[in-house]
Amino acid sequence: MQEREARLARLQLWLDKGRLGYDDDVNRTHTTADFLHTFIKLESSGASSSVAGRVIAIRQVGKLSFLRLKDFSGELQIVVRVQELGEIDYKELLEYLDIGDIAEFTGKPMTTKSGEKSLLVDNFKLLVKALAPLPEKWHGLQDVEIRFRQRELDLISRPDAKRIFIERSKLIASIRKQLAELQFIEVETPVLQPIAGGANAKPFVTHHNALSTDLFLRIAPEIYLKRLVVGGFEKIFEIARCFRNEGIDFSHNPEFTMLELYWAYVRPQQFLEFLEKLIKQAVVDASGRAELFINGETVALEESWPKISFSQAVKNACGIDPVTFNSQAELEVAVKNAGLALDFKGCFGLGEAMDSLYKATARPLLLGPIWVTEYPSEIKPLAKPLGTNPKLSATAQLVVGGTEIVNVYYHEQNDPAGQRSAFSKQQLLRERGSEEAQSFDEEFIQSLETGLPPCAGVGIGIDRLATFVSGCDTLKEVILFPTLKRRD
Repeated sequence: MQEREARLARLQLWLDKGRLGYDDDVNRTHTTADFLHTFIKLESSGASSSVAGRVIAIRQVGKLSFLRLKDFSGELQIVVRVQELGEIDYKELLEYLDIGDIAEFTGKPMTTKSGEKSLLVDNFKLLVKALAPLPEKWHGLQDVEIRFRQRELDLISRPDAKRIFIERSKLIASIRKQLAELQFIEVETPVLQPIAGGANAKPFVTHHNALSTDLFLRIAPEIYLKRLVVGGFEKIFEIARCFRNEGIDFSHNPEFTMLELYWAYVRPQQFLEFLEKLIKQAVVDASGRAELFINGETVALEESWPKISFSQAVKNACGIDPVTFNSQAELEVAVKNAGLALDFKGCFGLGEAMDSLYKATARPLLLGPIWVTEYPSEIKPLAKPLGTNPKLSATAQLVVGGTEIVNVYYHEQNDPAGQRSAFSKQQLLRERGSEEAQSFDEEFIQSLETGLPPCAGVGIGIDRLATFVSGCDTLKEVILFPTLKRRD
């Protein structure tokens, strides 16, 4: 509080002197990076330049002072001398300026004795007074939770934080660019939905007053995107903000970003090769490296990714082949006989039990990148069963670091009768108490009856992919403002 009061007093002094600039007074001619990039040209021409940014350091040596100015493009040394400013202005600048203030400095290029390119100031202007101090320079924000709650301070004090979010932005930009070049059309579908469909997850519920009806925040854009494929959009995608009312851990956040894409008439192998190329190029464009950081190790993305079936992955992990069972009860007996300490509480039906077994035993062992194929049909109600074995689905998931980041249906369910049967089974699970089973969607069935072309679809978790690109160990590091419990 004392610090804030002292800064308020210094702000008043700036105001009294008429030295506080206003929005229309800003005259920045260069970013710090542009100034340094054109330094030799500016120096030879003797041209005056104005730069603006946040003051992050002040060092006074008698009648000579050195400031560090930071903007988005980088940092610049500001040299302030009595000769250029005069005694009064020099004194006022040093007395009234605080670390954290946003100011504009005008002057000419100079190279210091140590060889550092700098700006020698002959005029200055305070633009914004920072009433709260910045985090301590050398240690920054040590409290991780504060970094997530006050991301703006994290970005100011920790250069690596800015790198992470720049890489995330480039990752998304690359995906958009590649898809545009392949003539995919980007669309937007509803976030508020009357039925929470497209994935097995517990939704958030809200209420619309004017319509007097409950609505759900979307858990996936799948249903609406497929309806657009029915309507004739044969190559379509959406980078969608999705919401799931589930737990929070290193790989889950209640709101997250997902790329969902559909491609009609594409062959399965062609689709998987397309996805591998899409992801690899996006990783390179984002970070400059054809590699991911997985559990602290660097993994190159040069070769094609291996495949393993869901059944084989679980069998390798615990000796149980889950797809050989016909009921949840049978599977639970086998798990118990194998001596596995696995609690199936909260599982409704064979599909949820098999998924729980897989996630507890097999998935953590898959460092990847590796494609897990042929998931049981009970787990994938929106995918087409395999023609060779209807107990399995035409699906694959890319697992990296024991986490699923890509979910592929290389044959989307386009048989109305088959989809009706799958929805009916899901509805029975809901009636038994499952909060994640999908609701019956009659409108979607009607859409399929119009005719959904043979197509493949994919969902890619942008947040999860970004963690492996940037070398982070939790989603909270790659989401600007992750969901946290509110502090009173």
